[in-house]
Amino acid sequence: MRDTTTVGDELTDTQTAGAPSATGPVTGNSRKKPKKEREASLWSDALADLRRNPIFLIGAALVVFLVVLSVVPQWFTSGSPFQAGACKLQDSLKTPSSDHWFGFDVQGCDVYTRTVWAARNSIIVGVVTTTLVLLVGGLLGLLAGWAGGFVDSILSRFTEIFFAIPLLLGGMLIMSGLGKGNAWTVSVVLATLGWPQIFRIMRSSVLQNKNNDYVVAARALGAGTLRITMRHILPNAVAPVIVVGAISLGVYISAEAALSYLGIGVQPPGISWGLMVSDASVRWLQAPHVLLFPAGALSITVLAFIMVGDAVRDALDPKLR
Repeated sequence: MRDTTTVGDELTDTQTAGAPSATGPVTGNSRKKPKKEREASLWSDALADLRRNPIFLIGAALVVFLVVLSVVPQWFTSGSPFQAGACKLQDSLKTPSSDHWFGFDVQGCDVYTRTVWAARNSIIVGVVTTTLVLLVGGLLGLLAGWAGGFVDSILSRFTEIFFAIPLLLGGMLIMSGLGKGNAWTVSVVLATLGWPQIFRIMRSSVLQNKNNDYVVAARALGAGTLRITMRHILPNAVAPVIVVGAISLGVYISAEAALSYLGIGVQPPGISWGLMVSDASVRWLQAPHVLLFPAGALSITVLAFIMVGDAVRDALDPKLR
């Protein structure tokens, strides 16, 4: 005796194939096509998590705003601290008003205008230093982890020399020897001392991934060293490096402000939030607005990059899902 369920299934299959039914023949265009499933990967899952993370959205919005502010400060203020007559001594230490939102500093310069233009040097130092650190430390770490043996030993010992030098103390020593500095000089000095951290993270990540099954399979199929490195090792090893780089960007901005505060970072006529805080530190009890606004801008900038870095770390770490 034949199973009725099987017969029903066969009838359904026959109608789906194009047999006439009560409503007419079923054409191929009316068939429902199966939805294409999204291919799961670390980066796609991380991007989906970041889109739903309010901390990342707020931090990213602040970062975009700060980048635009540093690129085109004239969009946010009509004045310029570099033009003749920008500072007037008769306006010294005047409090904020409707015409001058942040008031004036000791030299009679508009604090709002200087705060807006000072963002450029701070963002330049953060972005350029982080880029150099990721390139130098990442490439050397990739080479050391993949090559191993003698190459790894030499690069690791060389890195330990720089890793033993504190970032801020070493920056003070080098910048004081160089004399006058600007945003580009500070970036190179901080990158010279900051790349060992990225080196160690990249090396460790490469060592964890180089012996995985997909790398062994690629090697067995005849893939070359460059192809394995660029297609298999680097995409899976770069995630922790990106996280540390995003968080370190705020650290480098703080380091530049500290060097400028001490008078060995960005030098006048350049403008920096650290320089503004240094100028205001003598009279901050008498005129606290001269200190609060540049210090607040610096704090918000560092906080924004740390928020983005923390959100990216949470998104790229499978253990935190």
